[in-house]
Amino acid sequence: MKAEFNKNWNSSVQPRKQVKFRANAPNHIKRKFMGSPLDKELRIKYGRRTIEIRKGDEVKIMRGKFSGKQGKVGTVDVGNTRIQVDGIQRVKKMGGEKMITWFHPSKVKIIILNTDDKKRLKRSKKIEKIEKVGIKTEEDKKEIKTVKKVVDKTAKKVVKK
Repeated sequence: MKAEFNKNWNSSVQPRKQVKFRANAPNHIKRKFMGSPLDKELRIKYGRRTIEIRKGDEVKIMRGKFSGKQGKVGTVDVGNTRIQVDGIQRVKKMGGEKMITWFHPSKVKIIILNTDDKKRLKRSKKIEKIEKVGIKTEEDKKEIKTVKKVVDKTAKKVVKK
């Protein structure tokens, strides 16, 4: 891997290179690392499994000491890939002061989305693109069917569980 960040870098098996890629990535790429899984109902509604977390989303913590607790996302730190949930603080060992607790976005589940930004909730890009342009070929029809099947299958799996 080169010294400067290269967006077209081919992935490596070596962990040290993967860590370097993530650490040296610019913020517009680090933003994509801030993905968090959606709740079952939201998965069905929006047809996707994860979405980038934002301030104002309501989340449930799934791992660690605070698992099961809920709250709104107060701060999103893209540079360090972490979030802070309002109302959840930990106590220092010495002195008993309360401190802000940071969580990795993959360790929380989004329960309620902040719907202020309409562009955030776009449907599958393939379906939108085909609907805008219109169905022109048989390949487009097949592609729509496969995308819809995948969305239907994920919805059925979620409902069955």
